[in-house]
Amino acid sequence: MTVHRVGVLALEGMAPLDLAIPLQIFAPREETPYRLSVFGPVSPVPTTSGFVLAVSGGLEDLDSVDTLIVPGLGQEFLPQAKLPQEVLDALARARDRGRRVVSICTGAFTLAAAGLLDGLHATTHWQYIDELERLYPAVHVDRDVLYVDEGDILTSAGVCCGIDLCLHIVRRDLGAVVANQIARSIVAAPHREGGQAQYVPAPVAHVGDTSLADTRSWALERLGETLTVTQLARHAGMSERSFMRRFTEETGTTPLQWLVGARLGLARELLETTDHSVDRVARDSGLGSAANLRLHFRRALDTTPTAYRQAFSRHVAHADS
Repeated sequence: MTVHRVGVLALEGMAPLDLAIPLQIFAPREETPYRLSVFGPVSPVPTTSGFVLAVSGGLEDLDSVDTLIVPGLGQEFLPQAKLPQEVLDALARARDRGRRVVSICTGAFTLAAAGLLDGLHATTHWQYIDELERLYPAVHVDRDVLYVDEGDILTSAGVCCGIDLCLHIVRRDLGAVVANQIARSIVAAPHREGGQAQYVPAPVAHVGDTSLADTRSWALERLGETLTVTQLARHAGMSERSFMRRFTEETGTTPLQWLVGARLGLARELLETTDHSVDRVARDSGLGSAANLRLHFRRALDTTPTAYRQAFSRHVAHADS
């Protein structure tokens, strides 16, 4: 595989968890082409947690990266962080050279300050959405999403949504199988599409409540079957109304939207790892027909099943149609 260089920009006041997320997901592995480095305008770099971080290179070294990731800054450095002009210039240079630039959480403020988000859709932590919108009116701020993919510019919502975004990037680069392997290795939640709400009103079950994790696992084992809200609610031991409310509270999406996303993920894995026909992949993933599978691929991925298989297949696809 061609080496893909990932650079993480470490700035004074950065949030350590925002830094750790890309370091963990893009760490060198046999199945990925990523080579990771941390850069900064100074070394060592102070963090918000009382320790300092040594970096492997300066801003001039950012010119060599293919993907540049900018972690968020701590609350005391927001919303109007005074960023050195050399940092803003380095970010603008990365954009002008066609590099992929990614922000985690409040790192969107850094991208916006450098002008990278002007005219684009972007997001950040829900607590700072209003400030981002107020300070940078040229940015189209999306409030209820986990992350936004604008091609070469990507932004994530609060903290752990950075995991979703980084796994999305791996899935975009290398396919669903590799992304799922990494997700399992870091014990991350199953893939979440970027359009889900970032702020879930009740993310943790109250005392006496029953989590729907078992029902979701049960459904994941039966994606090729017909699954209705009535069946899911019955498995959970709830009324349909209570089940719908609880499911949305836990996941930020509806059961049917969740099922479509899960089935699309399974279809991607089947296209990558088998030589089954598109008709069979559609059937086995629960999406019904080849036409329906193509429709969902076009809507979600802007490609076709055949083109996706050609890009990511681990098998010779001789039965496709």
